[in-house]
Amino acid sequence: MAIFKEGDFEQILGNISGGRVLDVATGDGSFIKILKKSLKDYIEIVGVDIAKKAVNAVFEQKGISFFRMDAAHLAFDHESFDTVCISNSLHHFSSLSQVLAEMKRVLRVGGHYIISEMYRDSQKETQLTHVHLHDWWAQIDTALGITHYETYNRQQIIDIIEGLGVDAWTFYEYANLSKDPHDKKTIEEIMGYIDKYLQRAKDLPNYLSLEQQGHKLRQQLCQVGIQLATCLIAIGKKN
Repeated sequence: MAIFKEGDFEQILGNISGGRVLDVATGDGSFIKILKKSLKDYIEIVGVDIAKKAVNAVFEQKGISFFRMDAAHLAFDHESFDTVCISNSLHHFSSLSQVLAEMKRVLRVGGHYIISEMYRDSQKETQLTHVHLHDWWAQIDTALGITHYETYNRQQIIDIIEGLGVDAWTFYEYANLSKDPHDKKTIEEIMGYIDKYLQRAKDLPNYLSLEQQGHKLRQQLCQVGIQLATCLIAIGKKN
């Protein structure tokens, strides 16, 4: 399977007329930016997230809106969207099957179902830095009572997708390997995230172990560098 790179989302999504689009677990709207740029066209994009939306200009643009909402209980009518999407968020739900079923419920028959999720296996050494950091963050979040699972492997994601009862799945691989893995600004930002997570973890009973892992991650970050893990992108149609 060919691996698509930065800028290639237009090739993956460029033939899709999005219509009314729902982006679940939208966060700061980063995937909405990709949808806007890559879809053939769309009428409206709606982002939903359980957390309050970040202050971000993406939600202030015409045709784009945000609602604070539990993805496991979407407050939308049956078949009210032409396209539903979720990007790099499967690992954030304790009720994942219910979330995915809700997305299917609000999708019209014949509409597009888009899933994008990073995975852990078959990654370059620089990408494994991303995977290991993510798993460490997930470990701390979980200990603090926040739903955050470790990175899935590729087959686990495929099994989740194929259990949805959606037809005609097409799979793509996406990897952005153009960025310098030793980019100074990126390294400094991630070092800051490590500091923040250690501060959050300071009262946990296994803090010393987490601190040691954090130290090893700092070493890996400096020695190996970091690039984003490859994502599996799946596009299907509701039957």
